[in-house]
Amino acid sequence: MTDARIWGLIIGMGLITYALRLSMIVLFGRVEVPPVVLRGLRYVPAAVFSALVAPTLVRPEGPVWISAANPYLLAGTLAAVIAWRSKSMALTILLGMAVLWLLR
Repeated sequence: MTDARIWGLIIGMGLITYALRLSMIVLFGRVEVPPVVLRGLRYVPAAVFSALVAPTLVRPEGPVWISAANPYLLAGTLAAVIAWRSKSMALTILLGMAVLWLLR
């Protein structure tokens, strides 16, 4: 694959992504969104974040590693409990990273 083709693909995908995002902004500005859709959209950030973080916790180096010896899973579980109980993002990040550092 040539450099020109790679750059063409990158620019093309960027334009497609931009068009999709712009279409949603324009659509939500002109159409009345049903309340059930708005309630569902509140959960999108948490779902996306979970989808990004979960594989890293159970597969830090490739294969699935669900055991008490997995420091990522232990620190992530503790961070989830801290977030649930304290509702503090700063405390969750600080203690979660500290536990991971200690376990590693």
